[in-house]
Amino acid sequence: MAKLSIRLPDKMKQFVDDQTQEGQFANEEAYIQELISQDQERQREVARIQAIVDEGIASGESAESMQEILHSLKEKRSRSA
Repeated sequence: MAKLSIRLPDKMKQFVDDQTQEGQFANEEAYIQELISQDQERQREVARIQAIVDEGIASGESAESMQEILHSLKEKRSRSA
């Protein structure tokens, strides 16, 4: 495992200390690892949503009106229920 040393402003260091002292995390390392894991998950979710948006843009414009699209979706939902 690689080692990383960082400097934090006093207020941030105190916040990290508070998280570990409150028992939410075993130590500072566990807290930082959790933050990085959460950020990685957030970035994966942003990439997933961006891919959906890109796919929608690439599909072009629909010939249907918004009301027709919504009606079609409601029909599909009622058939699957």
